[in-house]
Amino acid sequence: MTAVPFSKRDDAKTRLILAAELLFAQGGIDGVSLREIASAAGQGNHHAVQYHFGNRDTLVQAIFDFRMNQMEAMREQMLKEARRGGMLQDARTIVDIIFLPQLKLIDAHGDHSYANFLCQYLLRNADTEFGRFGGHLPTHIAEALALLRGRLDFLDDEAAQRRLITACFMFLNILAAHTRDTADHRVDESFSAALDDTLEQIVAATCMPFVRSIADQKPKKVSRA
Repeated sequence: MTAVPFSKRDDAKTRLILAAELLFAQGGIDGVSLREIASAAGQGNHHAVQYHFGNRDTLVQAIFDFRMNQMEAMREQMLKEARRGGMLQDARTIVDIIFLPQLKLIDAHGDHSYANFLCQYLLRNADTEFGRFGGHLPTHIAEALALLRGRLDFLDDEAAQRRLITACFMFLNILAAHTRDTADHRVDESFSAALDDTLEQIVAATCMPFVRSIADQKPKKVSRA
């Protein structure tokens, strides 16, 4: 197993987090051994993951928390700018605050491996409570999600959460597809155009009126002559 390149400033826990994120993205959260992660992180102790995190689930949560905290500064700045511009109720602005900071999460090979990891994380941590993803969310992402929830006040929590998760997958797909196409030298559409189109799709799909299925509709009363 080739060791993952790290910054000299990264401590052992950070190296394990970054190595695990990359390996989970490539081989699946349950498809990589903790020993492989320790080796890729350059740890001589094969039980380094257990020493620092205890188990696989705690490590998975640590990756999510690590990346969420990394995006806080950018989200704080975006929220300040939106507040100054009176745009805190604008759906596209809110969507940008939630998703665009993820563009900055680049792995040691210049890819968006976090996108593949987060897809798996969301599938493992499904919840019907809006904005709940298995752990405590930092302040600014929690604020952005609360703003989105305000725009979706016509939906119950379960429906709003379902739309949010669908939006996450839409955004993560464009990151994963861009990484794959770039690696294969198949870039037919500019990433910026595809990204903007995807964000507009997210706004439209997330904020559209709730359409009740025919099966859920109450039968109309038939008037009798």
